[in-house]
Amino acid sequence: MSTCSRCGADFACGMVEALDAPCWCTTLPALPADSLPDADDGRCLCPACLKAWIERLDGPDVTTG
Repeated sequence: MSTCSRCGADFACGMVEALDAPCWCTTLPALPADSLPDADDGRCLCPACLKAWIERLDGPDVTTG
Protein backbone atom coordinates (compact mmCIF):
# COMPACT_ATOMS: atom_id res chain seq x y z
CA MET A 1 0.00 0.00 0.00
CA SER A 2 1.25 3.49 -0.86
CA THR A 3 0.34 6.84 0.62
CA CYS A 4 -0.40 9.85 -1.58
CA SER A 5 2.20 12.58 -1.07
CA ARG A 6 -0.47 15.22 -1.64
CA CYS A 7 -3.59 14.18 0.30
CA GLY A 8 -2.38 11.25 2.42
CA ALA A 9 -4.84 8.72 0.97
CA ASP A 10 -3.78 5.07 0.82
CA PHE A 11 -3.82 3.45 -2.62
CA ALA A 12 -2.27 0.55 -4.51
CA CYS A 13 0.80 1.41 -6.59
CA GLY A 14 1.71 -1.32 -9.07
CA MET A 15 5.32 -0.17 -9.26
CA VAL A 16 5.85 -0.28 -5.50
CA GLU A 17 3.90 -3.47 -4.91
CA ALA A 18 5.36 -5.28 -7.96
CA LEU A 19 1.95 -6.42 -9.19
CA ASP A 20 1.66 -8.70 -12.22
CA ALA A 21 -0.40 -6.09 -14.08
CA PRO A 22 0.79 -2.59 -14.98
CA CYS A 23 0.04 0.14 -12.47
CA TRP A 24 -3.22 2.09 -12.89
CA CYS A 25 -1.19 5.24 -13.64
CA THR A 26 0.12 3.80 -16.93
CA THR A 27 -3.32 4.42 -18.44
CA LEU A 28 -2.94 8.17 -17.88
CA PRO A 29 -0.92 10.62 -19.99
CA ALA A 30 2.80 10.61 -19.22
CA LEU A 31 4.10 13.71 -17.45
CA PRO A 32 7.63 14.93 -16.86
CA ALA A 33 8.56 14.09 -13.25
CA ASP A 34 9.44 17.72 -12.53
CA SER A 35 5.87 18.77 -13.37
CA LEU A 36 4.46 16.84 -10.40
CA PRO A 37 3.98 18.45 -7.02
CA ASP A 38 6.40 17.13 -4.43
CA ALA A 39 8.25 15.24 -7.18
CA ASP A 40 11.47 15.41 -5.24
CA ASP A 41 10.13 13.18 -2.47
CA GLY A 42 9.86 10.22 -4.87
CA ARG A 43 6.33 9.24 -3.81
CA CYS A 44 3.33 8.75 -6.05
CA LEU A 45 0.01 10.56 -6.08
CA CYS A 46 -3.28 8.72 -5.61
CA PRO A 47 -5.58 8.34 -8.62
CA ALA A 48 -7.72 11.36 -7.65
CA CYS A 49 -4.78 13.70 -7.04
CA LEU A 50 -2.89 12.63 -10.18
CA LYS A 51 -5.99 13.07 -12.37
CA ALA A 52 -6.61 16.50 -10.82
CA TRP A 53 -2.97 17.50 -11.43
CA ILE A 54 -3.16 16.40 -15.09
CA GLU A 55 -6.37 18.41 -15.55
CA ARG A 56 -4.69 21.43 -13.96
CA LEU A 57 -1.74 21.17 -16.37
CA ASP A 58 -4.01 20.64 -19.38
CA GLY A 59 -6.37 23.45 -18.45
CA PRO A 60 -10.15 23.19 -18.41
CA ASP A 61 -11.75 20.59 -20.62
CA VAL A 62 -13.85 22.58 -23.07
CA THR A 63 -16.44 20.75 -25.12
CA THR A 64 -18.54 22.27 -27.84
CA GLY A 65 -21.92 21.04 -28.93
